[in-house]
Amino acid sequence: MSTISQSQSQSQDAQAPAVPLMRGVARSAIASAVFFMLVAGLAYPLVTTGVAQLVMPSQANGSLVQRNGVTVGSLLIGQSFAQPTYFHPRPSATLGTDPSNPNQTVAQPYNAANSGASNLGPASKSLIDQVSARAAAYRKENGLTPDAPVPVDAVTASGSGLDPEISIDNAMLQAARVAKARGMSIDAMRDLIERNTTHRQLGVLGDPRIDVLKLNLALDAAAAQGTAAQPAPARSHSQ
Repeated sequence: MSTISQSQSQSQDAQAPAVPLMRGVARSAIASAVFFMLVAGLAYPLVTTGVAQLVMPSQANGSLVQRNGVTVGSLLIGQSFAQPTYFHPRPSATLGTDPSNPNQTVAQPYNAANSGASNLGPASKSLIDQVSARAAAYRKENGLTPDAPVPVDAVTASGSGLDPEISIDNAMLQAARVAKARGMSIDAMRDLIERNTTHRQLGVLGDPRIDVLKLNLALDAAAAQGTAAQPAPARSHSQ
């Protein structure tokens, strides 16, 4: 009996430190979790937000564009322009809820709440038909010959469906149409395109491009200085 009692006592002594040890581990784990939550979940976002507001407030707030104190869009999100007096953006494949049937979707260009591409492959007949139709429409509206080359960004949507920019070739091919509709000379229109061109970063990164909203607002500003002001651009679906 003495031997059994002694074994039980030794067993209990061996198990006794386990409870304080677990409490210590739990305390350390909880303290670490709270610490990193405060640093990564609170302090870091507050610091980065504060620095962004001080260093680059426009970009931090979405690169919003205002005219006469009214927000008309963002330089980061394209808009649909269909009037002949404006430059047109590249196609958009974004969708939106069908107003007549909430269970279905319909084409809704530049829907910032539902960014995405068509996901059609290069061999897709549907994509080929879409590109062919867009090319024909582009040539017709810009007074081009039936076999004139068309910039790829004029007939294909971007991966996000929200690309706000077009190529220089695309803008130049639209210049004659917009100049005629605005009563401007083609040279003045080309000069306006050049002044609103974003060139390669550091001279090598990316391609020269033009933000369509920025260019169309510059058109309106030029019209307001010389002739009657043009209608305001359509606001994006994100607003």
